[in-house]
Amino acid sequence: MFPYRDENPTERFPIVVILLIIVNIAAWFGFQKMGMDEAAMASALCDWGLIPGEITGLAYGRVRPITQHFVCVVDPVPTYLTLLSMQFVHGGWMHLIGNMLFLWVFGNNIEDATGPIRFVVFYLLCGLMAAVVQIASDPASTVPAVGASGAVSGVMGAYLLLFPTARVWMVVPIFFYPLRFALPAWFYLIYWGLLQFLSGVSELATRVVSGVPQSGIAFWAHIGGFVAGMFFIRFFVDRDYLARRRRRERFYPG
Repeated sequence: MFPYRDENPTERFPIVVILLIIVNIAAWFGFQKMGMDEAAMASALCDWGLIPGEITGLAYGRVRPITQHFVCVVDPVPTYLTLLSMQFVHGGWMHLIGNMLFLWVFGNNIEDATGPIRFVVFYLLCGLMAAVVQIASDPASTVPAVGASGAVSGVMGAYLLLFPTARVWMVVPIFFYPLRFALPAWFYLIYWGLLQFLSGVSELATRVVSGVPQSGIAFWAHIGGFVAGMFFIRFFVDRDYLARRRRRERFYPG
């Protein structure tokens, strides 16, 4: 199921969400050359992606093949900036499009509920916590973790708490026919969160038992961001905004 819009009006223009989308797209086109330049892509993933084993110092000197002709060599000195820069680097077109779609569907209402300045801090903080959890899940990993999904997961966690009954429209591609239907936000977001958790546990168990490396999907970053969003939103939300929303919903239900 892919969400593509919600029935949740906003009071403010989502300037920060739009700027974040522009910055991510600009990085993909300008910095990563749309994935069409192998050297640029490898440089972006290795230099600006988060490599857990580099941050922890547990993988110094190890080599990780990253593209057909390039490898990442883990540096001896951690680059802590990658805890933030990884949020603006993506692994492919669908990775970028999916993250930006989720950011647009859920992010405009969270920016509306916090205000633009607090939303920037909230978004980056969720991404940071997602990175920390990803490191903790496999401290010696040499796989670069990239993408806005950790921060976007935080936005989704906040949405679950603030707007659980909002209707979110989904599309499910069945062969060549797009099936569309609406679900309450709480149903989809809990389903999504459980899916990430079960996938993360399964991957972790497989890695421990058989030594099979991680799939390349940062499930634990998603989980970390989601939980961080649920926790931190209480410190960033505009209480007056929430009060107005509750009064409006009470007088104009549905």
